[in-house]
Amino acid sequence: MITLDGVMQAPGGPREDTSGGFKYGGWTAPYSDEIFGKILKEELKPADYLLGRKTFDIFESYWPQHADFWPGINDGAKYVLSQTKERSDWKNTIFLKSVADIEKLKNSDGGDIHVWGSGRLIQLLLKHDLVDELRLKIYPLILGEGKKLFENGAIPAAFTLTETHVTSKGVVIAGYKRAGEVVTGNVGA
Repeated sequence: MITLDGVMQAPGGPREDTSGGFKYGGWTAPYSDEIFGKILKEELKPADYLLGRKTFDIFESYWPQHADFWPGINDGAKYVLSQTKERSDWKNTIFLKSVADIEKLKNSDGGDIHVWGSGRLIQLLLKHDLVDELRLKIYPLILGEGKKLFENGAIPAAFTLTETHVTSKGVVIAGYKRAGEVVTGNVGA
């Protein structure tokens, strides 16, 4: 979930992440509709998850008691990249320490691993070419401040659009798969 200017901080509620004095928490709330709900329901099917520590802390304090909204969140493996945290009572939580641990996980057998939130983690994954697919929900607003999804440091990479939906409230939902290197040329040539 990102704004037109790339902000991804605190989409779910006013107290989700107020770091840096962020005052727009819950900015996605006015944009729900039937199309968005249907797509979100598909995305909330059971999976395994890779999370940064800050997102994990938010999830760990909320989702174990609210799994009726997100079926399978408690059963899926939660891989958490953290230098400071080593244990959790939330079942199926596994802590990772390095990019090498993530690479090992990515190259292992198993299904897709979903990343939710975790902006700094996504930036790290983009920097190390560890992203196979992006699923973006682009909201029609500019906040002008807050944590951004895309920062300097990502390796140049091409993606192919695999699906797109536009909700009645103007949210663009787009899926992109990794498609090799960036190709350049001259416009009109």
